[in-house]
Amino acid sequence: MKKIAKSPDRNTFQKNNYLERCKKEGKEPSQDYLDMWDNWKQKDNDNLVNPEWQKNNMEFDMRSCDWICKKVKESENYAQNLYAAMCNNEFQKLEVIPILKEERWSASWRYSGGIIADMREEGDYIDWYCSGIGSTEEGYGLDGHQPTLDEDGRTYVSESVITDEIREDLKKLGWIPVDCEED
Repeated sequence: MKKIAKSPDRNTFQKNNYLERCKKEGKEPSQDYLDMWDNWKQKDNDNLVNPEWQKNNMEFDMRSCDWICKKVKESENYAQNLYAAMCNNEFQKLEVIPILKEERWSASWRYSGGIIADMREEGDYIDWYCSGIGSTEEGYGLDGHQPTLDEDGRTYVSESVITDEIREDLKKLGWIPVDCEED
């Protein structure tokens, strides 16, 4: 079985903040709310070993790919650029049947942040969520995709931007972005 990258802190940010608020307010936490977060964690664990979940799933392909996880762990810039690419975009497996069936994969901004946390094997979605918001198109290449260093030495890009490096790596992994512009 393939090793699948996983953060021990995934699905803890909101739960821990809730517990802290309850403590400050002197309130007893709702067990139903706490159970909800535990159920999310259990669902993720169940998915990781479910062959149906693994099919045509870019998250599984990324989290189980050693070389791409290594790049995400070694470079915050790369991790942020991959997060940004997943936001507001749809992807298709570069295989005949998924293309013919128009099967697509996408993830919310929050969920994309969680995928990056899993790939880095640390943190939760909040560490990446909205990390491109402060970025502007200024400072990027003429095509709007090639980041240049900002004043902090980062090459973060806005959500939905797919850099050439990310596009090439996802293609090596067997995925391509789908142009979703309406006619």
